[in-house]
Amino acid sequence: MSVPPDAAHEPPESSGSPEEHLVRLLGRALNSFELPDETIRRLDRALAHDSSLHSAHHSRGLHRETYRHTWLLADGSALTLWELVHNTSPGGRGRLLHEVYTGEEDLRTATARLPLPTVTPDFELPVLIQLPPMPRPRHSYMPDDSADHARRLLRRAENTDAPGADMAQLLREACAHQITQAFGRPLPSGEGAATFAFSLYEHAFLLGDGREVSLWEVEHTATPDGRHMCEVYVSEAAAREAMERRASRAPGA
Repeated sequence: MSVPPDAAHEPPESSGSPEEHLVRLLGRALNSFELPDETIRRLDRALAHDSSLHSAHHSRGLHRETYRHTWLLADGSALTLWELVHNTSPGGRGRLLHEVYTGEEDLRTATARLPLPTVTPDFELPVLIQLPPMPRPRHSYMPDDSADHARRLLRRAENTDAPGADMAQLLREACAHQITQAFGRPLPSGEGAATFAFSLYEHAFLLGDGREVSLWEVEHTATPDGRHMCEVYVSEAAAREAMERRASRAPGA
């Protein structure tokens, strides 16, 4: 992975794609060469990322901050790197230095060696922020032109109450998706009559900011001429209600 020469001057909270965020972090960290190759390979295919301030300590012109950088991977797991930012280097003239670690214990060890006072004056209380861990996604996603998949799904929906332009706009940001069959079996339409079939699918989409959005697709043949029909809904409850409604109105029901 190439690192642009100006990456070291960008702040930890800079925005961008997961890959761009990783490039900037590695570019400004003095010890990025110590990261395991396997860690870098896993992060190369990250789907989303989140950065947050973990803790901070400011005292007598010296300060240090720690940041938590978490990436969401394609298999649904999360990988975290810890960044230490400080200006305590002797002769550094207050210049900010960046270091990166794979574990919180390594981060604590690095923080403990900094020449900061162990007792903080009352008028310079340390700022400590503890944030909850990044929630694990409900699905195992695969990046596979997901925005186009969402577009095609919405385009083939024939129901009048299908998701509209707002949902289409939102799903343009989809970076991965998973399709799961929630229901599917032939249903009898009456004694001695032909059967009609229903299938229900959940299309789960992962957005670039880590949010998850699901659309529910009903495929059925409960039409006057028995042709295949597709309907799309924003909730499972609405989709199942539509299935029941179609079944009750199907020919021979």
